[in-house]
Amino acid sequence: MHKQSFYNGLFPSLFSQDMNEDMSNVTIITDFLLLGFSDQQELQILHFVVFSAMYLAILIGNLLIIILVALNTHLQTPMYFFLVNLSILDLGSTSTTIPRSIANALMNTTQISYSECMAQILFFLFFMSSDIFLLTIMAYDRYVAICHPLHYTSVMKWGKCIQLAGGAWMAGFFNAALHTGTVFSLPFCSNVINQFFCEIPHLMKISCSNSYSNEVWALLFSSALGLGCFVFIVMSYVQIFTAVLRMPSIANRQKAFSTCIPHIIVFSVSLSTGIFSYVMPTSSPSYNLDEVLTVIYSVIPPMMNPLIYSMRNKDVKTAFWKQFYWKLSNKKTSP
Repeated sequence: MHKQSFYNGLFPSLFSQDMNEDMSNVTIITDFLLLGFSDQQELQILHFVVFSAMYLAILIGNLLIIILVALNTHLQTPMYFFLVNLSILDLGSTSTTIPRSIANALMNTTQISYSECMAQILFFLFFMSSDIFLLTIMAYDRYVAICHPLHYTSVMKWGKCIQLAGGAWMAGFFNAALHTGTVFSLPFCSNVINQFFCEIPHLMKISCSNSYSNEVWALLFSSALGLGCFVFIVMSYVQIFTAVLRMPSIANRQKAFSTCIPHIIVFSVSLSTGIFSYVMPTSSPSYNLDEVLTVIYSVIPPMMNPLIYSMRNKDVKTAFWKQFYWKLSNKKTSP
């Protein structure tokens, strides 16, 4: 049985196919071609260097957060627990797409197998969806900490934190499985993807079926989830900013604003560029702009999150320097 037939039976109630569509151009797809940014060797080298640098920054920043929280008991609080989860999700989403893109640029190839493409979409959507849900939970955590500080320890118990984080991961997986099953149930007339990784809008474009209704359904579902999270975050921060403005201490105001404003900016930019990137390929041939938008929502936030949420944080910097000086002093005292 062909793979497409198999996935056509996975989610039969999620979409409808036009039975009268012309299927004469259907081809059996065993692999896809990721055209990426350019086929010129100079630009491929630039692609390799830039993406390698970004991926290295993502690895260092997020792994550093995970290690510091694991080694420092003062950082083992609900806020940093959620930050560790965010770092794991960021590492997962970028590791799903960037290494393959770097390898393709280095080896001057564009090929990716059907199963690899399917796995890439599944895991990328899983990590990205879970990321959005987790950022929403982090907004709730900040709301309780700032608006109800006396009740924070009783509200954000460890059991509840684990349940919230686990719920974000489960909801992300359900969303990813839903969309992966939907898109890979479609027949494809081409195997050329104008993107540096497998992305749903581009797979929709090379489908032989009349996939407009499927694409609208997928977009509306994802947009509803994303906008719902965005509305919740905005409402949380309205309450937070109201409470912050009532604080008599200017230092406390600055501390609260410095942790809250970057959160909502990063979430807004990644959500808006992500939605626009999913909408634009259906109506515009400007693939270069689409690829830039894809980098903005898929690569830039994981690279900036460690700086925004942790490296600017006094507690994290203190823990880092303590760990650094502890290792340095051990080296000096060792025989």
